[in-house]
Amino acid sequence: MSNLSPACRKEIRQYSLLTTLSYLIGPALIIISHIGSLLVFVTGLSLGAVLWAILLYVTRMLATTGIYHRLLTHKSYQAPAWILWTGSLVAAAAGQMGPSWWKAHHLAHHKHVEQALDPHSPYVPSKGIRGFCWSQGGWLLSRQFFPAKLPTDVEKDSVLRAIDRLHFFPLVAIGAISYFMGGLEYLGAFFLSTTLLFHGVQTVNSLSHIFGKQPFVTNDQSRNNSFVALLTLGEGWHNLHHAFQTSSRHGITIRAGQVCYLPDPTFSFIKLLESLTLASEVKVPAEAILLSRAK
Repeated sequence: MSNLSPACRKEIRQYSLLTTLSYLIGPALIIISHIGSLLVFVTGLSLGAVLWAILLYVTRMLATTGIYHRLLTHKSYQAPAWILWTGSLVAAAAGQMGPSWWKAHHLAHHKHVEQALDPHSPYVPSKGIRGFCWSQGGWLLSRQFFPAKLPTDVEKDSVLRAIDRLHFFPLVAIGAISYFMGGLEYLGAFFLSTTLLFHGVQTVNSLSHIFGKQPFVTNDQSRNNSFVALLTLGEGWHNLHHAFQTSSRHGITIRAGQVCYLPDPTFSFIKLLESLTLASEVKVPAEAILLSRAK
């Protein structure tokens, strides 16, 4: 990031030196995870290591979708503070950076969708294969990496602020646990799981704005993409999300003039929390409202 523009340097100056260094650790760890994934070609993967990788993928993806996205960012339901804090720790262990950084970027995406200030659009600054690579992770190595402004509500929460600045500790801790559980084989499984999870999340930025159906009227190219929904536990129903940002359920479409509900594991997780009295005010648009926005 040595060739930063003056505008980017101005954005960085709003952060302390320690915060800047903390944030820069994030992309470095993702690169290390990509390289570390090559370990599996040396060690192979036993059934136990495969199950460990799957467990890490599902758990950390669920924290990213159910806590970082639907609870922290869009407030599509309410939950006790300890649920938010614990879920944010797990999401940080996914290599998804901290809660302030994550929410800032996602809100910028919605505010400036597919325009110049959208941090990860597949249409700007480039289209085609270059646009895909940009939205699939290239933007993290650019001046777009530093948010223009951190969200005030997250910054006021001392626990979330600490998780944000120390976001790399949970990821490193999971890596260490993996190594002590099964040596290089389990460490390789951890790296592979982290890399696949990273790209799974990024497909929402890329594929869900390029391929799929648009059952609801929006002013962008957001799409419902079943493949991305499978990878991300329901986040791939992206057209619904852009049409109804505060909906806790993304798995909704319109077929033959009727509302149809689609598999959405993240919403099932939220409903489980609700059944345990750990979630409340779960927001889902009424069918009449859904039909009014149908294409």
